[in-house]
Amino acid sequence: MNAPHTTDVEFSQLGLDDRLLKSLDEHSLTHCTAIQAECLPIALAGKDVAGQAQTGTGKTAAFLLTIMQHLLDKPERPGRKQQQPRAIIISPTRELAIQIHKDAVMLNAHAGLSLGLVYGGVDYEKQRNSLNEKIDILIGTPGRLIDYHKQNVYSLKGIEIVVLDEADRMFDLGFIADIRYMFRRMPPPENRQNMLFSATLSHRVTELAYEHMNSPEKIIINPDQVTAENVKQTMYHVANDEKIPLLLGLMKRIDPKRSIVFVNTKRAAERVWSYLEGNGFHSAVLSGDVPQNKRQRLFKEFSEGKLPVLVATDLAARGLHVPEISHVFNYDLPQNAEDYVHRIGRTARAGASGDAVSFACEEFVYSLMEIEEYIGHKLPASEIVAGMLAEPKPPVKIERKRSGGGGKGRNNGGGRNRSNRSSSRRR
Repeated sequence: MNAPHTTDVEFSQLGLDDRLLKSLDEHSLTHCTAIQAECLPIALAGKDVAGQAQTGTGKTAAFLLTIMQHLLDKPERPGRKQQQPRAIIISPTRELAIQIHKDAVMLNAHAGLSLGLVYGGVDYEKQRNSLNEKIDILIGTPGRLIDYHKQNVYSLKGIEIVVLDEADRMFDLGFIADIRYMFRRMPPPENRQNMLFSATLSHRVTELAYEHMNSPEKIIINPDQVTAENVKQTMYHVANDEKIPLLLGLMKRIDPKRSIVFVNTKRAAERVWSYLEGNGFHSAVLSGDVPQNKRQRLFKEFSEGKLPVLVATDLAARGLHVPEISHVFNYDLPQNAEDYVHRIGRTARAGASGDAVSFACEEFVYSLMEIEEYIGHKLPASEIVAGMLAEPKPPVKIERKRSGGGGKGRNNGGGRNRSNRSSSRRR
């Protein structure tokens, strides 16, 4: 858990349990970020909160501290059953769920609360069996949570606090019916505390909040600035056949130690990966059909600097919390303006600075107007000068794994290893 820009408000002023303060102190977290300073006094008083804040501003700690303080302050309800969690955190993606759990483990180091984590893609029976234990805080993605709930593996009847994180993403991924299913099986809104966080408090998110929450206090941080202030944004108008040469030319000039190249399709990701590998830039593809265990390995290698470049579809635009990402390349302009904000939010985290470079090509330039309208300013255009376009070496050949046979497959894991073609549900 990193410390983004902080305020003058100290955690020690908020009446937090000494066990939580000890964990914060051990990680040199002494002062609140803006979202924490605004949210915690309200949430710690037991009121519902609907918060809007940019990614990487510390909202995870805000709701985790609220939950843990509540559970430490109040004894469990009489008659609580073994498989009734007291709090639940619903995340749109498994990457985000894993990160929330990691932060929860850090804050819980001295509190002694029991944590549970469930998400799709791996360890079905292992995660199912973990719910046989008495869990205080359950963290998970909608699909796996509902799956286990319908099997009566756990119950939502004892929920005292519910957190819906990245609510706007829930809409984007089509999870809202699942969310409403879960809300309806919890105690009524007035008998639980509700917290909702979203990058944007759009009409549909606000409607959801007022439908399933108890008169939430709305907290909006930096409403006038959609993108993070420390991201240097630039854009190149480029022909389709110049995109690979320009990307390679910029890579050679910048020599970024940790960067993400965003594309709109898996096919584009494979093509970009093949040219990067063929031209000396070790990289890996991160798309929807990468198995969860391989995805976690890629994140680890990327975080440790062993893998300098990820080529990603919008799967990685949220839930990927890796420090010190120096550059984000929008090789393809996203077709949704909000995705532009989430993509470039992967850099300049925790108060650092970063660069976001976008290619406005013949195919996706039509998204530019919507993006600029959404972020409230024009993207600064840079000129492609002589020598900026590299002469690409041949790409690495992408070999397909034949059904029922062996051989090398499309590379989703960096290098030239054999590919696992098994797919996993997104939830």
